Amino acid sequence: MKTTIEDLAILAGASAFAMPLHVGRPNIGDRTRLFERINDLLDRRWLTNYGPFVQEFEQRLAEFLGVRHCVAMCNATVALEIVTRALGFQGEVIVPSFTFIATAHALQWQEITPVFCDVDPSTHNLDPAKVEAMITPHTTGIIGVHVWGRPCNIEALSEIAARRGLKLIFDAAHAFGNSYKGRMIGNFGAAEVFSFHATKFFNTFEGGAVATNDDDLAAKMRLMKNFGFAGHDTVIHVGTNGKMSEISAAMGLTGLESLDEVIAVNRRNHQAYSVGLQDIPGLQLLAYNDNERCNYQYVIIEVNQKAAGIDRDELVRVLHAENVLARRYFYPGCHEMEPYRSHFPHAGLLLPETEQLTKRVMSLPTGTAVGPHEIDTVCAIIRLAVTHSQELHRRLIPEPKGQP
Repeated sequence: MKTTIEDLAILAGASAFAMPLHVGRPNIGDRTRLFERINDLLDRRWLTNYGPFVQEFEQRLAEFLGVRHCVAMCNATVALEIVTRALGFQGEVIVPSFTFIATAHALQWQEITPVFCDVDPSTHNLDPAKVEAMITPHTTGIIGVHVWGRPCNIEALSEIAARRGLKLIFDAAHAFGNSYKGRMIGNFGAAEVFSFHATKFFNTFEGGAVATNDDDLAAKMRLMKNFGFAGHDTVIHVGTNGKMSEISAAMGLTGLESLDEVIAVNRRNHQAYSVGLQDIPGLQLLAYNDNERCNYQYVIIEVNQKAAGIDRDELVRVLHAENVLARRYFYPGCHEMEPYRSHFPHAGLLLPETEQLTKRVMSLPTGTAVGPHEIDTVCAIIRLAVTHSQELHRRLIPEPKGQP
């Protein structure tokens, strides 16, 4: 390689990108169609409270997922809170620590104890054998998380839940549009929760939804997301305000129309990263199952410091200096955040795989704002950083003063 370490912006003083290259930069669909829908809802002056766009959005989601019910919510965290309350979760619920903090907070907010379980290092998802070992007389449920959109071991978790009399749901925040053995995610467990936050490849500005094939559960969630109202002036259940607005549903309907195009871009980008990062020592790009439907919305690499000569955090610093805003995911694990760090100070002893993953995993920019040229440049920076890791390490982390 003719290029030297001095070509890196961290050393040469000029970034590779004039504008930051973000992880999770929002995808925007057809603006003309979106503005038509916004004008429509403004003309109707029906902005919320289960308007026609929300009704259409729920119907379109249910048809796309092949489920009986899809209940749109204001966001996925509230959706998690509502579905766990509707199912009667209490006491202890087993969850991974290798997930976004909302998975745990949705339980803790309701004074349900999240019991953190370790993951399979090859899948980053809950390890069913470890789940079995975490069950106590106080356990009432399991929340599996389809991390990066790659499905959990659904059969094993379902068997454990059925045999031990536990409720099972899935946090599918990453998995909208993905399938498992030919069936769309959304059909498993008692319910599955999707996130449509702006950082997701498919977004409604802010929003979420719960998919289920349980008629009674769907009816209960519809009451609970609207203060328990059954009619204009009749409240028959405890509830909260979890409704999706009309403008969010308008964005969702518009996004559904370009869903295939966005997924195609994500897949192209993932393949470009696969080519650009191949054979770099110590780097492993997370693969997806091309035999299933997949949204390819995350480009995840694991950094093996011993083989790469540079650790994950140092590599992130190099990329940030180049205006490539890579992210550490999920860092730290939920068990290292409050209040869980204080409640369970020794949880890490039972989470060795989680602890290792939080030190190795990072996410690279993708989506419609990223193209082949940008990916080539990002890969070149990473390759250069690894190739010259010892020199880079010396310059990034100078020796303490007073030492030779």
